[in-house]
Amino acid sequence: MEKNAWKGYELAIIVPVYNEEDNIAALELRLSEFLPQSLLPACVLFVDDGSRDASLARIREACRRQRHFFYIALARNGGLSAAMKAGIDAARTPYVGYIDADLQTAPDDFNLLLPYVKEYELVTGIRAHRKDKLFKRLQSRVANGFRRMMTHDGATDTGCPLKVMQSAYAKRVPFFTGMHRFLPALIQLQGGRMKEVPVRHFPRVAGVSKYHLWNRLVSPFVDCFAYRWMKKRWINYAVAESNIGE
Repeated sequence: MEKNAWKGYELAIIVPVYNEEDNIAALELRLSEFLPQSLLPACVLFVDDGSRDASLARIREACRRQRHFFYIALARNGGLSAAMKAGIDAARTPYVGYIDADLQTAPDDFNLLLPYVKEYELVTGIRAHRKDKLFKRLQSRVANGFRRMMTHDGATDTGCPLKVMQSAYAKRVPFFTGMHRFLPALIQLQGGRMKEVPVRHFPRVAGVSKYHLWNRLVSPFVDCFAYRWMKKRWINYAVAESNIGE
């Protein structure tokens, strides 16, 4: 994607994809229907995270059909945090959005978040009436409670796969494995503010979840300690003056 291809867009919607071949057609339809309705001029940026199925081929086809669709493909699978960072690094828009490829949240609900993006550096959804199984909801509740205790971020549902961030803040987030769970805390470390908005949630209709007990519950506990270590060593600076040109 050439740099000038971003001209005219204010929002890049990042869609990490890993082995979601059965969802690509629905993604193309739902996202293409949303773009004309978006409160900000928007495009879609798929990030294929080293898929081993036909996901990348189907993404290429969708991008050929849709003029506002773009993609990058990672050389190997790196996980959700890596895919999100790759998308954020590639985007050249004032705002970046994020939605999962499983469509358990609706692209239309970006318009519930976008009215707040100028006032808040991170606007994130809260999954209202979650359609996940009871055990999955219980795991998320325990993990969220422990994370709030450790980070004091005040976030209700960091796992909600519907978010919009100001790009200047998103690009300074120190992403590493597991850090996608700490976006509110990492934005707040920069002096940014967070707004939570209830959004709809739907059951998965195609493909399979990539999450299990380890990466939904055990791994977040370990990551909380990594965050606490990093917080004590965080460097936050602002440039007051410069003669370096753009």
